[in-house]
Amino acid sequence: MFILTCLAAGFASVEADACTNVIVSKGASANGSVLVSYAADSHMLFGELYFHKAARWKKGAMLSVDEWDTGRHLTEIPQPAETFKTVGNMNEHQLIIGETTYGGREELMQEDGLIDYGSLIYITLQRARTAREAIATIVSLADAYGYCSEGESFSIADREEAWVMDLIGRGDAGKGIVYVAMRVPDGAICAHANQARIGRFPLNDPENCIYAEDVISLARSKGWFSGEDAEFSFRDAYCPADFGTVRGCDARAWSAFNILTGGEFRYLDENGEMVSRPASDYIGYAMGHDMANPFPLFVYPSEKVTVKQVADVMRDHYEGTPMDMTIDIGAGGNALPYRWRPMEWEVDGKTYVNERAIATQQTGFWFVAEARGWLPEEIGGIFWFGTDDAATSYLTPIYTATNEVPECFRVGNGDILHYSPTASFWINNRISNACYKAYNIMAPTVVEAINAFENEQIIRATREADSTAVAMLSRYRWHSRAVRKIGRYLTDYTVETAQKQFSEWVKLEELLLVKYIDGNVKDQNPDGSFITSEHSDRMPAKIGWPGYTEHWKRSVASDPHAPLIQAP
Repeated sequence: MFILTCLAAGFASVEADACTNVIVSKGASANGSVLVSYAADSHMLFGELYFHKAARWKKGAMLSVDEWDTGRHLTEIPQPAETFKTVGNMNEHQLIIGETTYGGREELMQEDGLIDYGSLIYITLQRARTAREAIATIVSLADAYGYCSEGESFSIADREEAWVMDLIGRGDAGKGIVYVAMRVPDGAICAHANQARIGRFPLNDPENCIYAEDVISLARSKGWFSGEDAEFSFRDAYCPADFGTVRGCDARAWSAFNILTGGEFRYLDENGEMVSRPASDYIGYAMGHDMANPFPLFVYPSEKVTVKQVADVMRDHYEGTPMDMTIDIGAGGNALPYRWRPMEWEVDGKTYVNERAIATQQTGFWFVAEARGWLPEEIGGIFWFGTDDAATSYLTPIYTATNEVPECFRVGNGDILHYSPTASFWINNRISNACYKAYNIMAPTVVEAINAFENEQIIRATREADSTAVAMLSRYRWHSRAVRKIGRYLTDYTVETAQKQFSEWVKLEELLLVKYIDGNVKDQNPDGSFITSEHSDRMPAKIGWPGYTEHWKRSVASDPHAPLIQAP
């Protein structure tokens, strides 16, 4: 079946809180930038924009380390002499870090570790300038203080290059992590989604692959690997795949590749030869039926990739594939591409599972970070940021030059337990949850509004802002004065754009209520006003009744309890 699939015995439960990353190398992007996307998916995470100013610290200054997922205090560590400004998951030097959690071997958890995966990300962003520096910082922090989280895949990128890093704790073998980090080949893309992705890796190519000295020996000591070193696979040793981790996780990475490659996976084989195979050759693996045929770590897109294309990948529900969430009975009568938790359920002794697509209802925040090395460092970084379900929320440009956070994204403006009418997270949830009741009828109105805003920003508005900021560098005699002026200008642009769009989204939520109330649809004029009755401008000319999908009607008709009207 498409959505509800019988599971084999021994199925490992699909994780409900799960994230997705897409990485686009400099040579694969349309404008020469490096791109990383990330959806922070958790039923308990509030969508807000983390912000830390650059700072200089006196000797002896300490940093409190609190677990990102829970807020649990872990430890305090010394501050370095200098820390960098961070805006979400990007810093002022255009370093970007995202993640997905894959769990992995439970016995490698270090309960006494003092630093978690979230803290590794946000502390590293304050201390590293480049992707390679970030990898070294992550390793040194984890090895110094002990790592207390599960296995993680990190996306790490700067203005020139992008890396994917799989890591996990050492368990009783000592503090720190074992890991492999591989550079995304220029011109290629990568994706990961809660399943370790690095299999075999080169042992003598430090320019493109960095790994822990004991990454193989630890696996040998645990009995997880016994072959030649050259045959070692990080994924197989530390996060062996099963039906659940593939169908609920790797399938999302396959879908991202399927979209960005136009359905044709081009990649380099172990001999460095270019291979081309249709994405359909790997659908058996993505669906958990052919575990011996995983798709490659890196593929080459069919065309240069834009920010908008990556954003739209994050809105995917497997449309047009055998896992399409809009077309089975689970989608109801209005093609809803969401399934409420838990993900698996039983009927007559058989266990079934719902799909878990890239776009999901429990997203706290999401982004597409754009490191643009072809622009001056003071201007190049844009952190395209959004909250809640990517499919029904917009991305607004947050320049890393900003010195303020828009009120709608401010930390403390509401939380997961307290509603705020001025918080982006809550207005986006009002819109998404409204759409969930009649998705194929209401969501297109939202998507149209998203596309209008994002295309305007990506194609025209931010380019004009870039040009204005670049001109400032040559206008002022002193570079420091130019940087201050640029910071003020891009801060104003960031805040005003975000707040204006927030106001537009408040109006959109009102429109959805009025236009689609009680399952009806009111027609609009080209200017957006409602078509009114010839007798009163307070009454609609007519009411539309959209009904249900054909698949739903046929499914209901097949039910013996269907209310069939008998012919006279």
